Amino acid sequence: MQYHLNGFKPGNYQVSDEARKPYPNPPIVDLPNQVDVLIVGTGPAGLTMARQLSEFNDIKTCIVDMAPGPLLFGRADGISCRTIEIMEAFNSSDMVVKETYQLKQNTFWEPDAENPNNIKRTEKIADARAGLSEFSHGIVNQARLHELLIDGMRNSVTNLEPHYSRELVDLIIDDNLAQDVSAYPITATFKRVDEAGNGQIETVKARYAVGCDGGRSRVRKTLDITMQGDSANKAWGVMDILLNTDFPDIRVKSFIQSKDHGAVMTIPREGGYLCRFYVELDHIDKGKRACDVKLTEKDLVATAQKIFHPYKLDVKEVAWWSIYEVGQRIAERFDNRPLGSSEEIIPRVFVAGDACHTHSPKGGWGLNTSLPDTFNLGWKLASVLQGKCDPKLLHTYETERRKVAQQLIDADRELSKLVATRPAAGESTDQARVDTAKIEEFMKRQSGFVSGTSIEYYPSYLCTGQENQALATGFKIGQRFHSVQAQRTADGRIQHLGHLVKADGRWRLFVFGGEQSPTDTSSDVCKLIDYLAKDNKSPVLKYTPDGADIDSVIDTYAIFQQEDLSMHDLPQYLWPAKGKYGLNDYEKVFQQSAENNPYRLRGINTEKGCMVVVRPDQHVATILPLTAHHELTQFFDHFMLEAK
Repeated sequence: MQYHLNGFKPGNYQVSDEARKPYPNPPIVDLPNQVDVLIVGTGPAGLTMARQLSEFNDIKTCIVDMAPGPLLFGRADGISCRTIEIMEAFNSSDMVVKETYQLKQNTFWEPDAENPNNIKRTEKIADARAGLSEFSHGIVNQARLHELLIDGMRNSVTNLEPHYSRELVDLIIDDNLAQDVSAYPITATFKRVDEAGNGQIETVKARYAVGCDGGRSRVRKTLDITMQGDSANKAWGVMDILLNTDFPDIRVKSFIQSKDHGAVMTIPREGGYLCRFYVELDHIDKGKRACDVKLTEKDLVATAQKIFHPYKLDVKEVAWWSIYEVGQRIAERFDNRPLGSSEEIIPRVFVAGDACHTHSPKGGWGLNTSLPDTFNLGWKLASVLQGKCDPKLLHTYETERRKVAQQLIDADRELSKLVATRPAAGESTDQARVDTAKIEEFMKRQSGFVSGTSIEYYPSYLCTGQENQALATGFKIGQRFHSVQAQRTADGRIQHLGHLVKADGRWRLFVFGGEQSPTDTSSDVCKLIDYLAKDNKSPVLKYTPDGADIDSVIDTYAIFQQEDLSMHDLPQYLWPAKGKYGLNDYEKVFQQSAENNPYRLRGINTEKGCMVVVRPDQHVATILPLTAHHELTQFFDHFMLEAK
């Protein structure tokens, strides 16, 4: 798709440039008096949380922001493979894939040895993330991703809409009520900041709250959570521009280092014409911030033109620009519990996204770490609010996501030094100058983390069974379920198994049969299915409410090696009767084929088979032998509450 030909215009890229108009500021609607979950901030973390919770009609959610309306442009642009996998869980990946610039190559430029005042390409390579996912790393305006999430909220069963033009004044937790899961211990006070609101004060009571309100988070400050890490001492400029140039790699991501004028990183943007430039500036004096750097977009363009010599940059339009400081900081804790609190203490307020980790934007990690923060927290909050899980489940948010945030901080610190040529405070020129080969080596080494595909949670009761990893080496316990294709038995359709794991709060149980035929009642897989469907100790029966569909809590899929199967020869649990008419679901059984062999591609033991339990956030929770009936029940018993 091509757009922005006659100037940058925000909005829905399915609408032509000529017809596209900026979003009008939405009408002001009174805040509700009482909600289950209050979300402060409409960035990627806040909208992902709201998008998840909007699917549950028994959970009342409110999302609030100080801005007058949705984001129009700027901020993040990189959309990692993992983020697109999450958007698939919201049924929005097709639009993201269609609209984004797909990053396939990287180039590296350094001063020409024969004429150091000129730059010269040293290497052009394939992007290191290729093949890590069925999706490619993409580039698109963050506002467009927001729009897709908001559209999903609006079209959900709850018709959830954000509330704008509200500033959080205070947030108080009543400690006397905080341990009562049915109580509303949080009181949030907001002030209207639109002209018509005239400073009106509104109050919202909530059971839980999530601060997704950025690096200067008001929620974090009310919880007295400190940020730990390095202060900023290096400035970079960023701008989205429409330009003509004779630089040959303008539509390829490029790292460019000049002899005397600093460095630029270029990232082609969606639409075929727009491009983002990150321009290295001087270091910031101690005690100063990026806002104190008195430069304009014209200064950024002039600096970039010097770095690109001998190539010309004819900038036609600067769609957006900003100056930011490089610093890496992480919150000392991610919820309201004091450090060292007992496991009996239930967290009621959380921080996510930039509210708990800040860094430079060059690695594309801000949005791509913020969004999975609340994708992790969202299903846990929903499970607790619906009475499916013990509130102790909420402790795992900080344990799992703080590890990822620390990895982000460490990687960003390294990358920030690698792409800079001008010394930061306290560094010599020799210390600052780095060979671009080291950047290439860094990107290869960190490809799994940058893409989000290798992010792995610590072993815990939610990520256990490592002793069985050899049964399916390609499904790493703790990492996201690496999708693979299989052929659906009922109709022959080729289906990505990972795309079956939607953001609906359900667990998925993938049963990979062994060498025995699933039609043999004495086979391990038949005995397992019989246990799941009929035994009172089965976690499926134990945790599914009376009258609900059999797959409403734990959704089972079966994949077999045998290729000539008939659905009606298989146990009915695999084609269950559902809904008010008791219609049979024929989309739960798959088989391998010569072209699509998940056993080979994911290292599954063909003799024994196995069970792969996948969490609602798509991470692999455990792997078990087909005979481990008791162990499967034990896994769920650790945190789930029996259905009433």
